[in-house]
Formats: sequence, C-alpha cells, structure tokens
Amino acid sequence: MSIELNVLKESTKLLFAVPLKPLQGERFQPTGFPDLGAATFETSSGTKLLLESPQSVANRLEAVCWDEVKSEPVTICSGLSFLRVEKDGKYLTSSMTEAHRINSPYILEGKDKAFFNTLREELAILADGPIDRRRLAKVLLKYDIGSLLHGVFLAKKELAGGRLRVARALGGFIEASNVRIAASGGVKNDAVNPSGEAKSGFGNVPFHREEYVADTITCYFNLDLAQIRGYGLGPEVENLLIVLGMYKMRAFLSGNMRLRTACDLTLDTSEVVADQPTGFKLPPLKDLEAALGSAINAVKSQMTQVTVNFAS
Repeated sequence: MSIELNVLKESTKLLFAVPLKPLQGERFQPTGFPDLGAATFETSSGTKLLLESPQSVANRLEAVCWDEVKSEPVTICSGLSFLRVEKDGKYLTSSMTEAHRINSPYILEGKDKAFFNTLREELAILADGPIDRRRLAKVLLKYDIGSLLHGVFLAKKELAGGRLRVARALGGFIEASNVRIAASGGVKNDAVNPSGEAKSGFGNVPFHREEYVADTITCYFNLDLAQIRGYGLGPEVENLLIVLGMYKMRAFLSGNMRLRTACDLTLDTSEVVADQPTGFKLPPLKDLEAALGSAINAVKSQMTQVTVNFAS
C-alpha cells in the first residue's frame, strides 16, 4: 500500500475538523427541517447551526462511491461488495444507495426470497445466545462492506430475532458557528397578468428568504478505529476499511460540495490535518485511490456482488 497506516495503530479514533467556506460570497442556505426550519442552537460560544446532519453526510459519503449515470460503483470502488437490486431485469436500487442499506425492503421484502433465505442460513448460528460480532461482520463484509462503515440494523425477526445491528464506524456532520440571518427576498413576476390569482400560479407574488452567514463552517469526521479492529476480521480487512473511510472523506472534500441550491462550499485550508492522532494528514485523493485499489485486491476473495430480484 502507498499509504502508511502504522501511525494509526495506537489510536482508537481518527478525528478531523475541516474548515470550509462558501464558494462565493458569504451567504449559505441552511438545512431546513419540517416544523423546525434551520437547526440553530445556543452554546457558550454563541449561536451555532447544524448545516448538514450525520444522516445526510453519511449519504454523501456513500454517493462518492456510486456512478449515478451508469447505476454502478465508480471504477475505483468496483471490487467492493454490495447488493444490486433489479426489477424485470432492469436496475432498481442498491445497498449503496438505500437508506437502510442491506435492510432495505427492496432487498428483504420482495416476493423473490432467494437472497433473504441465503442470508438467514448464513446468520442462523446467531439465533441463540450472545451475538458473535465477528461472524456478523464476516457476512456483512461478504455481501455489503459499506455496512461495516455506515452501520446497519437487520430488524427482521427471522434474522436472529431482529437483534443484528452495527453502529456507524464512520460519521460526520457540518456545523456553522456564530451564525446570523441574512434576510432577503424577491418577487415572482407575471408580465401577462400581474394581479392574477396567486394560488393558481398567476400574478406577481413577493416572497421573503432567510439565508445565513457565519464566522466559521466546520466539517467534522470521526472514523472509529477501535470498532473496525473489534470486528476481528484481520489486518487486511482493517486496512481496507480504514482506507475506504479516508477515501470517502477525501472524495467528498475534493468533490462538488454543493449541498443545496444556495449552499455551495469549498475547503478553507491547504491541508486536512487530524485532531487525533495529532498531526496525521489526510492523504491526497490520488494516493488514496491507489491504496484503495490495492486494499480491495487483498480482500476480494472475501467479498461478492449479488443481484437481488425485486418483485412486489
């Protein structure tokens, strides 16, 4: 591998706090939640804003591995295990893109029970007694390695009584500090019938808009190295999961960070340096791509790619 991971052996976590800024100007559009609006909160150091939730960041980290045009993993991730779902012979979805990954109803709830029965047989040994995490991790590695980074909860009672779950080993969120509202507005013009009925889409319709400005915007990442080692799958799998986690971080930071129409961010630093272990630098994307290819090859015999047929 082209990346030296020995410096991480004494650490239980890999933590980053990465400075970001708006790509243009100062304003940015916040995340909006139903019945809540922008997720602001008060701290001892001032008003903060949850700009991107852990759930959303997890989805974005998964997205860097997926080619939406081809409906398949990007080339560098093509050897990773995942479940492809087809309906009538055409792509429908996948464990990489589903909110609940392998626990998706399109994977486990369809009329075609071939994969469900295979999964139940391989996990049958876990039905009684304490959960053998190594056994569970080995099965997840085989069918959907992303579950070992992003977590999964196999809630169906037929699968060890619905007790099989893995917490996120890779997490992230984005916060803005000392935020203030940047109020603006506009009008939807109707040159044909300015006084027309607005509820039908006619007429001039004024509107207000609330964006935000902030002193700082920070993207936080947490890769739980202790959890990855706790899977008990050996050094080659550990290396793959760590490199894959770092690849996802770097690909997200180096890619298109347009989170919403009016929230387009970019890095505000020349180097991404960890808070823990102190001084560890997130490698460049090119180096991580090379390391990821080697790490996948070392573990490819333990991974597979299965097509699940969904019939409602």
